[in-house]
Amino acid sequence: MNLLGLMSFGLLAALAAPGVVSAQTKPPAEVPAELFENVRVFDGKGDRLSAPSNVLVVGNTIRAISSAPIAAPAGPAMTRIAGGGRTLMPGLIDAHAHLMFATVPQAVVLTGDIGFVYVAATKAAEDMLMRGFTSVRDLGGPVLGLKRGIDAGLAPGPRIWPSGAFISQSGGHGDFRLPNDLPARPGDFTFSERVGAAAIADSPDLVRQRVREQLALGASQIKLMAGGGVASSYDPLDVTQYSVPELRAAVEAAENWGTYVTVHAYTPRAVRQAIEAGVKCIDHGHLLDDATADNAELLALSGLRSPYPGKLGVVEVGALADLLLVGGDPIADIKLIEDPAKNLVVIMKDGAIFKNALK
Repeated sequence: MNLLGLMSFGLLAALAAPGVVSAQTKPPAEVPAELFENVRVFDGKGDRLSAPSNVLVVGNTIRAISSAPIAAPAGPAMTRIAGGGRTLMPGLIDAHAHLMFATVPQAVVLTGDIGFVYVAATKAAEDMLMRGFTSVRDLGGPVLGLKRGIDAGLAPGPRIWPSGAFISQSGGHGDFRLPNDLPARPGDFTFSERVGAAAIADSPDLVRQRVREQLALGASQIKLMAGGGVASSYDPLDVTQYSVPELRAAVEAAENWGTYVTVHAYTPRAVRQAIEAGVKCIDHGHLLDDATADNAELLALSGLRSPYPGKLGVVEVGALADLLLVGGDPIADIKLIEDPAKNLVVIMKDGAIFKNALK
């Protein structure tokens, strides 16, 4: 018998030896359970609070909601949280965040040590969660590594729907190159492009390629710059960016992956052009008249590319357990959310408690 055979035989013998438990026969890990008692529920859909209720969370899912007492489930150890008549509501959703740019100046992101930027972003993510935001749609920046670290439990933070790099035309709202980088040298990617902060594309074919790259890296939706802005070097606010064929190339590439394109746009002309190309979502649109949509619906637009399957933004049986226990009635006084340190008594994300001021 050769060495490989001896090693295989030895491994099999060890697995069969008395006292050795294989992976298939290990007892299942105990699933935690939490019972919120005597809470008034804002379900995320109605315009009033429920009567005093009890809400049972098992694992990361809401298992039961009842005005009657709820018995402890068989098996898991249950933690009781005395709500004291406070409001239980869904975790907040930030539909337009840039976690990598949240706490440091843009110049630091584009010229500094990217390691420092990641440390700052990790702190920004924890702060976001402690303000009650359990989900964010990140619409541009090198956030994929941060998301992976949070999902792996290495750092606290919200669920992240990442767009990856901003996709921009030359001279557009996502063109972070310095004036001495222009004219661009063929094949020469600047720092912002190399770290995944931006992707410059100036034709339908190149837009399509850049979109496919972000999807391959894990983007749950795609962000294009379709108009000017107030925090960019080259483009006035009124400028319309990209052509309909360029925008449509991005839409087609995203739809082939089962997801969608959102665009940065303010003016009616930029918005009309984006809609003509099949864009599903307009971000900003401050110069328009129509209202915007529900944040949970925006997250659901990612379809099969959503990194977190399950229902969010509601308190109902079967929904994911992203929950806030609020000292007061946020329907009557939305300003309660402005002071999360005082008024967010319990913060739960994915069934795990990150803050409990009642202990």
